[in-house]
Amino acid sequence: MIPAKGRILAVDWGEVRIGLALSDESQTLATPLETLVRRAGKRFPVARLLELTSLHSPVGIVVGLPLSPEGDEEASALAARDMASTIARRTGLPLELWDERMTTARALAAIWEQGGSPRGRKKDVDSLAASVLLQHFLDARKNRAERTERAERAEGPQ
Repeated sequence: MIPAKGRILAVDWGEVRIGLALSDESQTLATPLETLVRRAGKRFPVARLLELTSLHSPVGIVVGLPLSPEGDEEASALAARDMASTIARRTGLPLELWDERMTTARALAAIWEQGGSPRGRKKDVDSLAASVLLQHFLDARKNRAERTERAERAEGPQ
């Protein structure tokens, strides 16, 4: 389980580009960090990921799980699970998988809403998609904690 305080690193898997995002220490806000590019036929660039984990000292990692629109796991989800396993083993950090459906679409929508264009900005889109993924994770986690706290208060002292 990822600790409730400290930075979290998010990894948005892609066959060519892997978007990265980082939370703040309070786990309130996600920010795009970087996009790693995998050369054709090469493995995930673990060395750069390890450099970034050393630099930013995250307490955990969230890896996007690319599910089909129906919620099924297909080849890309299996590849993301494999990458997540490698990341967990190499970093030693707690890791959680998170549904990443629609993160890229939301990132593109944000760019268009701000009057921009994704043309020539593929790397920006991928790191922004990772920040959308991470922000969703952070918000869901915060909401779950608040619901649990309210339920415990409603039960009263035992």
